[in-house]
Amino acid sequence: DVHSDPGNAAIACAMITLGHSLNLEVLAEGVETMAERDWLRAAGCRLAQGYLFSRPVGASAVPGLLGEVTARAA
Repeated sequence: DVHSDPGNAAIACAMITLGHSLNLEVLAEGVETMAERDWLRAAGCRLAQGYLFSRPVGASAVPGLLGEVTARAA
């Protein structure tokens, strides 16, 4: 948990900084809680994936899932 473990937070910050210094988009994987998402945003990581956003889905479910995301963004 990056938001509660100083060692994990230090590693995450280093990886985010490294990615940005190389002009790369940084994507956090395995984000499960709003606290993790909020911490990552505050640390400069704007992209994330994980159970917080969706459980794994089969290929046939992807179009519907994308439709839901598009509708929420509008």
